[in-house]
Formats: sequence, C-alpha cells, structure tokens
Amino acid sequence: MEELVERRRGKLHPAIARAREAVRATLAELPHGTTVLVACSGGTDSLALAAVTAFEAPKLGLRAGAVVVDHGLQPDSAHIAATAAEQCRTLGLEPVLVRAVEVGSDGGPEAAARAARYDALRDAADELAADVVLLAHTRDDQAETVLLGLGRGSGARSLAGMAPAVGLLRRPFLEVPRATTAAACIASGLRPWHDPHNDDPQYTRVRVRHEVLPVLEEALGPGVVEALARTAGLLRADADALDLLAADVAETALSRAESEVRAEVGVLTDEPAAIRTRVLRQAALEAGCRATDLTAGHIASVEALVTDWRGQRWIDLPQGVRAIRKGGFIILGPDVTG
Repeated sequence: MEELVERRRGKLHPAIARAREAVRATLAELPHGTTVLVACSGGTDSLALAAVTAFEAPKLGLRAGAVVVDHGLQPDSAHIAATAAEQCRTLGLEPVLVRAVEVGSDGGPEAAARAARYDALRDAADELAADVVLLAHTRDDQAETVLLGLGRGSGARSLAGMAPAVGLLRRPFLEVPRATTAAACIASGLRPWHDPHNDDPQYTRVRVRHEVLPVLEEALGPGVVEALARTAGLLRADADALDLLAADVAETALSRAESEVRAEVGVLTDEPAAIRTRVLRQAALEAGCRATDLTAGHIASVEALVTDWRGQRWIDLPQGVRAIRKGGFIILGPDVTG
C-alpha cells in the first residue's frame, strides 16, 4: 500500500496524518480499556475512519470494533455490508457486527434511514458494552446540514448542525474536509464503496451537495463550506447556553399529569422569546411530538397562545398532540380539547 511505501521513506501522507490527528484528539479523552465502535458503511469517509481508528485505538489502550448497518435499500445491500465488515476485520477491528434493519417511512426516506441506523448502533453498543460509537461525518456534511436547516427556516439549534459529541456518539471528522478522507483512502490503498444514493437528486441533501454548494462557491468564492461549518460551531455554543437557561425556566414553568404537559403562562410571559420557545418545544416533545416533525412554525403557533392570546382555539401538533390555553396554562397532550 502507498502508506507503507511512504512510511519507508520516512513520510506519512498529509491526509492520513490529518485524519489520525482528528481521531487521536477524540480517543485521547477516553479511559484506558474503553471499547470503541466505528460505524462503517464501507464508503469513503467511514472506511477512512475505520482505518485510522484501527491504528490509533490500540496505542491508547482502547479496544476498537465496528458496526455495519445494512439498510436493505438496495438489492445487493447484504453483500455490500459483508464486504465492509471484511474490510474492517482486515484493518484490525474486532469485533465487527453486521446489523440488518427495516427502514420505515416516518419523516421521509432520509430521516427514516437515519433513525433505523442510530437505533441499530445503540443496540450494538449495548450488546458489546461499548462506551463510544464513532461516526464519520465530515466538515462538508456539517455545511450541508447547516444549509438544510436554513432552508427549513429552523432556529439556532438546527443551524448549529451536528455536535462533535452527544451521548455515546462522537464525530471526530467534523473539522476534516471530505477531500481529505478521500485522499486518505487512496494513500492507504483502500477501496471504498460508492453509494449511488449519494448521487440521486431525489434526496434533498444530494441536491444541496451537488447543486447548491457549487453555486455558493462560485458566487461567494472558495471557503463557503469551511465558513458554514464554523458558523455551526459558533451557533452551537450560543444554543447550548440558551438551552441551559431554558432548562432552568422549564423546572418552574412545566408540570406533568398523565399524558398532559402544562406550561404556566405567567412564568413564560416575561421570558425572552429565545427562552420561551425552547421551553414550549420541550413541553411539546414531552407531550409526544417527535423532534424530527416539530417545526419552528409549530412552536411559533404555540407561543402565540402566550404572547398573542385572543381566545383562539387549539393548535394541532405532530403525532396527534394538541396545545390549548386554559386557565392560565398552555396544556399539551393528545386529548386536551375535551
């Protein structure tokens, strides 16, 4: 492999070096003996992550394995998953699990596949007593996520993109360009699988990748992807701070009784909109709304029950949840209008 040739020359390919540095920074925070799993599809980004993790984890006293999720969305998906799993084993990852999932339809094909994949990853982590699952999202993925949130008219939390760490999930490549992972695969002699869905314009993310971002680069100059990813980081810090403040208010403003969640109007009225809407969103989620279906428009309508009360009727929310104002409270639940 080219990496071995370069090592003999005393030089490591810059793309491999950058990928290793990113993964090393993530793994260095973990206690000795931690089990780490790489979510690997066999594609360029995840295969590069698998190779780098297999190299770095043992040096830090960590156990590194992999999980390959077969979404069953293509006729040869089982073969693709088996090939990815064998590549992971060849790299030195062990254990390597293949998990077949059924992809539903809630939220559209992309959201449904993502939900099924994350469920499978969490189940695999439980089975293997793994503390961390590494995901291969790159800086380019982050930029696309920001643009998707912007197109939906989402708030700061959505525009903050993907977090580097949430629960057992870690994303060490969020500041690494996609071109770097591709170069790392080439330099290492790896042969990634190319998912045809990544070129299918029926998917919104694909259109953003191949149509929107190139236009922005042409109009605004190079560096748009980096700027969008940097913006996500800045907004995430702001959103985290506001979430903490909103959590404190929610402790006072929200109460729960069986299937209902109540938000006290008197507490919310004097709060800034950024805090009030976060509390109401939390109330809607606790009442049964799914985060993927709950939009900023829904929350604005519920907020109007606090700030622009004119005796309006209830607000319909996802998953059959309704919000209505009664006796100084916004009441949210599946049967609050009776």
